[in-house]
Amino acid sequence: MSRINTNVSSLTAQRVLGQNNSQLGTSLSRLSTGLRINRGKDDPAGLIASENLRAEKSGINAALKNAERADQVVNIAEGGLQEVSNLLTELQGLLTTSANDAGLSSSEKEANQLQIDSILQTIDRVAGSTSFQGTKLLNGNFDYQVTSVNAGVSDINVRGAKFDGASQAVEAIITQSAQQGGLLLSFGGTALDLNGTNGSFTIEIAGSLGNRELQFASGNTVTQIVAAINAVSDVTGVTASGSANTVALESTEFGSNEYVSVEVISDGGLNAGGGGNIASYAADFADTSSLTTEGAWNSTAASNGIRDDGQDVGGTINGLAAVGRGKTLSVTSDFLDLEFTASTSASQTLGGLSAFSITGGGADFQLASNIDIAGKTSLGIKDISTRKLGTTGLGYLDDLASGKSFNVVDGNNLDNAQKIVAEAIEQVSSTRGRLGAFQKNTVGATIRSLGVAYENTTAAESIIRDTDFATETASLTRNQILVQASTNVLSLANSQPQQVLALLG
Repeated sequence: MSRINTNVSSLTAQRVLGQNNSQLGTSLSRLSTGLRINRGKDDPAGLIASENLRAEKSGINAALKNAERADQVVNIAEGGLQEVSNLLTELQGLLTTSANDAGLSSSEKEANQLQIDSILQTIDRVAGSTSFQGTKLLNGNFDYQVTSVNAGVSDINVRGAKFDGASQAVEAIITQSAQQGGLLLSFGGTALDLNGTNGSFTIEIAGSLGNRELQFASGNTVTQIVAAINAVSDVTGVTASGSANTVALESTEFGSNEYVSVEVISDGGLNAGGGGNIASYAADFADTSSLTTEGAWNSTAASNGIRDDGQDVGGTINGLAAVGRGKTLSVTSDFLDLEFTASTSASQTLGGLSAFSITGGGADFQLASNIDIAGKTSLGIKDISTRKLGTTGLGYLDDLASGKSFNVVDGNNLDNAQKIVAEAIEQVSSTRGRLGAFQKNTVGATIRSLGVAYENTTAAESIIRDTDFATETASLTRNQILVQASTNVLSLANSQPQQVLALLG
């Protein structure tokens, strides 16, 4: 080439040198920052993917901190519940001591009542003072609020509920009625007729609490038999009622664990005299039309024992299969965890039961990176003050205070007082177990799974965005050599037009 005005070789060398300098700059930038993608032009698709992964990492990290915070909240609540549990155990012992009526002076009973009052006050104080950052945990702040409670529903315990909207209606369908164990004893008259024998009519009455053997003589009336059976009902768990020639036996409670059993030890000649039999109820206890004769008093069946079992209520709650225990229905799921007790009438009426509506409350913990109903965990913590521990049927813990229904000074119904304390212990223990399960399974598993997710998300982002130093140092060396080479070539290309001057000379 013999042209001077346009040095095409120089232009080519300049372009290549510029490209090599750009590649060298990119390598230096990647090696100095440790990132393969420093700006959008480095890898547009990779930048979008890595930014999404960074956002996910941020959400996962926040969810991890939320889970750790939830664990701390539950730890504090558990500490208060443990102290209440210890106080209830001590209260149980005081009741047992106070029941030893003949061995205690009135001053000792008063001293025991003082201790009971002190325990009740301490429980209320713990319920009102256990808090996290000023939010009280055991005074009902984290209990669920319910409205529109059906008259046939009581002892509502909402342990967890997640729903969109202002409220969640709790709709049950009763598919199986709650029943007591029940037998009908027919004596053929208003009094026993042992046909002139000097023998005794001996039967064993048994229920879920125990059994007792009872003996009757000729002439004992239905009223006397009823009174004798009811005198030991606290031992057997069976109560009696009489009318005309019959005695109706029923278990004191409802459910499949309850039963009534009658075993004839000796009929005493009853069938030879007035006759009679034992019948069971095929359907509801009150439905005498459903009676089925099981055997006469002198039958083999009667001597072996005739038994009738109770039945748990059955049904569904909000489309979920519910678990029945006595007259109590409960359901446990990720979105709804609750139980309630139906009245006798409601638990024996098949069909729909609009129980109540949940309008808010509970403790909500965000344990997932995505903010939606699936990533939220809800937990209800009931008020554990003395006016809330217990049941509608038994009474509540504050009924044991001085001047109340079951104080030990007056010795009023200490057996019922003990049942209230036992129920309170059960409620507190159940709450502790539920909180422990939440910590171990929900929070613990969440922390572990989020930790793994954070690692994997970070690894995915690193693969896309971080610099591979082995590859990039090799590229740096290559680009350095190319820059040096293109610089030398440019120098040669710039000097080439000088050779044209030789033609002039």
